[in-house]
Amino acid sequence: MEITHIEHIGIAVKSIDEHLPYYEDVLGLKCYNIETVEDQKVKTAFFKVGQTKIELLEPTDETSTVAKFIEKRGEGVHHIAYATNNVNEALAEAEAKGIKLIDKQGRPGAEGLTIGFLHPKWTGGVLTEFCEE
Repeated sequence: MEITHIEHIGIAVKSIDEHLPYYEDVLGLKCYNIETVEDQKVKTAFFKVGQTKIELLEPTDETSTVAKFIEKRGEGVHHIAYATNNVNEALAEAEAKGIKLIDKQGRPGAEGLTIGFLHPKWTGGVLTEFCEE
């Protein structure tokens, strides 16, 4: 497995519209993409910071994992995503090293990426995502 960089940091919010002014007006970042990922029941907004991105995650359904996260922990950092050249290989390698997976295979994510998650119980409480373009 080769991790090339931090692809993005996901931040769970109740409302993207409420948080856009902070990122755009205070930090001076430009939101370049807003999209809904239907199967994950989430709306996303992306900002570039150098090679890394900030992803705001707004639940579109109260049963989504992001809605449950906000209900349990409040708004805040949801996950860290690492870029890799092969999500399926990265997941298999992590599993072979004893890490519990949320996803056994890569699946479609925002911005056309293939994604896969590791269980936070095995990663110091941090939800970890692998991403592949």
